[in-house]
Amino acid sequence: MAACVLAQAVAGPAFAATITDVAGRTIELELPAKRVIIGEARQIHVIAALKGAHAFDTVVGWRDDLIKKDPDSYAAYIERFPDIARLPRFGYVPQGDFSLESAVALAPDVLTLNLEAAKTAKEDGFEEKAAAAGIKIVYLDFRLDPDKNTEKSIDLLGQIFGATERAEAFKAYRRAEIARVTDRLAAAKNLDRPKVFIERAPGITGDNHCCRTFGPVNFGKMVDLAGGQNIADGIIKTTFGDLSAEQLIVSDPDHVIVTGSNWAAESDLNQFVSVGRGADLTLAKAKLVDLMKRTPFPEVKAVKTGAVHAVWHQFYGAPYEFVPIQQFAKWFHPDLFADLDPEQTFREFHEKFLPVSYKTGYFVSLDRGVN
Repeated sequence: MAACVLAQAVAGPAFAATITDVAGRTIELELPAKRVIIGEARQIHVIAALKGAHAFDTVVGWRDDLIKKDPDSYAAYIERFPDIARLPRFGYVPQGDFSLESAVALAPDVLTLNLEAAKTAKEDGFEEKAAAAGIKIVYLDFRLDPDKNTEKSIDLLGQIFGATERAEAFKAYRRAEIARVTDRLAAAKNLDRPKVFIERAPGITGDNHCCRTFGPVNFGKMVDLAGGQNIADGIIKTTFGDLSAEQLIVSDPDHVIVTGSNWAAESDLNQFVSVGRGADLTLAKAKLVDLMKRTPFPEVKAVKTGAVHAVWHQFYGAPYEFVPIQQFAKWFHPDLFADLDPEQTFREFHEKFLPVSYKTGYFVSLDRGVN
């Protein structure tokens, strides 16, 4: 019933189209879609930028990950769109807890899934069963290979939601904001790239050991674009991987960055750095201090000098990477980017593209020179 309240008719006539998703699959469907299930709710960060106040007009269901992994953003959208509290929620295809039967009951035209779900969906027959029920699966990717797939994924969502012009504007904005960093770095003479270690989501679960990090894509690429040298380059070839404590000590990075978010709903440790929309940065800073007490961080140059930072983890799955690229550039090259204001950039982006208000809290740093 809730889906019927939220899903409204798409303005303008639908037309038959053929698209190719990021998995290379050719899909024939009518565009714009009239009823969509979002297979990862964090895709709303893109959909909202394309559709603004009409972001949920044709959404009939979504995955439950926004509530679990990004509750601060969920709170922003529930405040703006109270009816989404009643949207049917789904699990994750690779974990086997996505109910295809419940999805079929909503009669969607399209189900968007992240690319990492493709292998499981194909091998366990999910794709075939969805097709038999008339559901078109479209794979997107903002995480595994952003360089290759981000703009294509924005285009696909623009087509699905009937917002192709807005998609072009969004892509142009991203490019321009990234260029504010990369153009200046390219023009700088004798650029000294500091060594950077970026740790992926410490403090959520398990024994909280060091040193899960990023390879040459995603946050690793953001470090590079911002004028840093990712110490995992040449060691880790995949999106994610582990360095040893010995490798971290030998590399002795000039900066340490950890990714964090509000993971209270799924953490058994509660030692993560909760940064994000409206975060308590005093508490976040205290958590960051505690994380740096783990072996081998006290021996690392960046910790001794206070060049330790936290960044909102959810930047890794949304094409808002122009914001951390700008912030990283200010951390790595403060004199070169003294006039750059990443907070203002993100605030302006909200005002131009998003239907929710901006709140600070996406970054925190330790005090330099006092550790």
